[in-house]
Amino acid sequence: MQVNPGIFKAYDIRGIYPTDLNETIGYLIGRAFVTFLGAETVIVGRDMRTSGPAMFEAVTRGITDQGADVADIGMVSTDQYYFSCATLGLPGMMVTASHNPKEYSGFKMVRQMPYLLSGDEGIQDLRRLVESEAFPQPMRKGAIRRYDFQEEFITRALSLIDMGALENGGALGRPLRVIADTGNGMVGPILQEIYRRLPITFTGMYLEPDGTLPNHGLDPLQPENRAELQARVPAEGFDIGFLFDGDGDRFFAVDDRGRFISGDFLTAILGQYMLEKAPGAKVIYDVRASWAVPDLIRASGGIPLMERVGHAFIKRRMANEDAVFAGEVTGHYYFRDFFYADSGIIPSLLLMELLAKRGVRMSALLADLEAKYFISGEINSKVRDVPAKLDELAARYADGEIERLDGVSVSYATWHFNVRGSNTEPLIRLNLESIASPEEMAARRDEVLAIIRGDG
Repeated sequence: MQVNPGIFKAYDIRGIYPTDLNETIGYLIGRAFVTFLGAETVIVGRDMRTSGPAMFEAVTRGITDQGADVADIGMVSTDQYYFSCATLGLPGMMVTASHNPKEYSGFKMVRQMPYLLSGDEGIQDLRRLVESEAFPQPMRKGAIRRYDFQEEFITRALSLIDMGALENGGALGRPLRVIADTGNGMVGPILQEIYRRLPITFTGMYLEPDGTLPNHGLDPLQPENRAELQARVPAEGFDIGFLFDGDGDRFFAVDDRGRFISGDFLTAILGQYMLEKAPGAKVIYDVRASWAVPDLIRASGGIPLMERVGHAFIKRRMANEDAVFAGEVTGHYYFRDFFYADSGIIPSLLLMELLAKRGVRMSALLADLEAKYFISGEINSKVRDVPAKLDELAARYADGEIERLDGVSVSYATWHFNVRGSNTEPLIRLNLESIASPEEMAARRDEVLAIIRGDG
């Protein structure tokens, strides 16, 4: 079968439906998944995309035609899917393209929680099987059985916080006022079920799953997708605003001023809070992160460990290190007590617990970080030759401390940066920080960008 090799990515399979990824390819991927893993039963869920029912039918037909049974968990968020895989101890395929535009489809694939298929381990094997169609003859046709883990998921999520701390807003002395925008993605239904059990005042935005995306896109890192929530939080007096990506494995927050909170600062704050619950534990963070993360982890008695970008790598490292928590600057937050998996809902619960217990505004928690750590955010640049440009940067900054865990990371006394190539495009992604001043951050950012975008 001829297939666009570009759909087989570092962490998942993803492509435009129906040109790059369609029912024929989905069917073959289902057969390949069973063949590669020798699976007897595969969990399958899907998100709300309009292509979801057709792709779900195709992949489950491929799985059953190859002789394995399907545990159908229906239309769920990705953290519900991870929970189902962990609960049943089975491999799984989630039909989702995460935060990509509505015309995309894809698969997130679990080998056995917390280990996922990645480009290094499994995804390219699936590609070769799809291309060759060299599937062994199955002994039987599999069957499909329906499962529903909603209540068990809710119980596990709520077990991770002290619900009593939220009574009357805890130290605030009044119920927390929370607004959440789920962007017509998969989080709305389960979020409502969980939040209605909490003593908070909750307002929802675009909670109904709708693959046509009538209101805005699924990626809260894009400013236009969070603008309405950012305006409403201060205007209507909410304590905090929450945003979730399309499939619910990423989480974002807006403080009481309406300011978007960087993933670096949320990782630092949540990591510090998790160490109150698990003193001396390990915390994983990615190579792009602000120095705020390791600084706060060490100050709280924890052990910070840097890892390369990507949920397949983070989950594996967490399990190997038995880390209590991990965070990526792009909004993925992982928890030991949630099978080392990422969830959008769990960090929202922990932030509410934290605010209630401390009786402070979110902006107050951020004040010290904003005064010391000046970060550029991720800046993308198109280049002709990504490896050559990374080598050029390493040579130019050879007098700094250089690491090549993921791309090139360079550190000096008061500033540092990471540059990485995109897995799918001729792009370099820059993240830079200064602890000296906003002016140094801006100057160093412009200096590095000039090299990236130059012809040299």
